[in-house]
Amino acid sequence: MIESGIFYVFASILIAAAIGVIGFRNPVYAALCLVLAFVTSAVLWVLLEAEFLGIVLVLVYVGAVMVLFLFVVMMLDINTEQMREGFTRYAPLGLLIALTVAGEIGYVVWTRRAGLPEKMPLPTEDYSNTEALGAVLYTDHVYAFELAAIILLVAIVAAIALTMRKRPGIKAQNIAKQVATRAEDRIRMVSMKAEDPS
Repeated sequence: MIESGIFYVFASILIAAAIGVIGFRNPVYAALCLVLAFVTSAVLWVLLEAEFLGIVLVLVYVGAVMVLFLFVVMMLDINTEQMREGFTRYAPLGLLIALTVAGEIGYVVWTRRAGLPEKMPLPTEDYSNTEALGAVLYTDHVYAFELAAIILLVAIVAAIALTMRKRPGIKAQNIAKQVATRAEDRIRMVSMKAEDPS
């Protein structure tokens, strides 16, 4: 009973955070709502006794991907007003896609549920979901795992390349100019008479 109450509380927070991701006009607020959605999703994973997935969700997505996302959002200087000008024009299409996805999820949950047993067998004491996940990930799905790593690497390089573009009024180092500097150009030797301290 307590687990059901915890589930409904965090599921409600997750739904509210997901609505905030698409509802906020400020991209930083939307990203923070996404962080909240990831954390509450991690709690739901822990409730399902998938502790490894919950910890990875917090460490990888909240700790790394969201920091990178916030970095890109703040460095790109996105004009959000201009991006939202065509929002109402594409709203019906977005609503249609959302209803289609919700229908697909409902189909999977309610019609495919008939083939599942009423009560899932409890894992034994020596069972480790980390070990089971690793055994599947590095045997059956090793190529998909490596492909996902390459795609993430390309995304990180692209994000850095987008932030390195030329913009006026930004002070940047010129390494070649610094290395080619001569002491004669920067230091002026002055001959002064010694002063009497008294």
